[in-house]
Amino acid sequence: MFTGIIQQVGKIQGVNHVSGDAQMVFATSEDFLKHTSLGDSIAVNGCCLTVTQLWPAAFAADVSRETLNVTTLKHWQSGQQVNLERALCAGDSLGGHYVSGHVDGIASVQARHDDARSVRMRFSAPVSLGRYIAKKGSVAVDGVSLTVNKVGDESGYTWFEVNLVPHTLAMTILGGYTAGLEVNLEIDIIARYFERMQQVETVK
Repeated sequence: MFTGIIQQVGKIQGVNHVSGDAQMVFATSEDFLKHTSLGDSIAVNGCCLTVTQLWPAAFAADVSRETLNVTTLKHWQSGQQVNLERALCAGDSLGGHYVSGHVDGIASVQARHDDARSVRMRFSAPVSLGRYIAKKGSVAVDGVSLTVNKVGDESGYTWFEVNLVPHTLAMTILGGYTAGLEVNLEIDIIARYFERMQQVETVK
């Protein structure tokens, strides 16, 4: 479990495709990995990955074929920057919202423009996820917990807008996003379970 509060920006050090899946190596700081052990979970651009190898300032993770199919990881290349967050520990501050690290789908940047000292960004999401996105609700975009300011539906897709404050622009990779870029999207876990509860009640 994660919070969507990015702790560090890392860099992809290597991508090795093997037998249909992949192993990736991520460079970070020694401080970020100080309390990390083999088998721990780290969210990389919102995707929960398990640490399989560990060095003082880098870690490796295996990426399954399923993960490659449903996330942006299939496009990742060496040198690319990524958002990193260690798994939530008991007693940690919950500054964002509960994020599972299980990506629901791929969204894309539609537009961005300056809004005072912030940046307002619009994303398009698969229409199948639109019912989970609500004004003033939460989403995770590439692992970053964001509040939805506006949401609407068009033919074939749902759009939503978020506001990126200066701190988010400085501490994550979202500030460099431009129109057309694909991102990992995770909807609010509460919405997902609420829908399932309704389905069960209907069957009863």
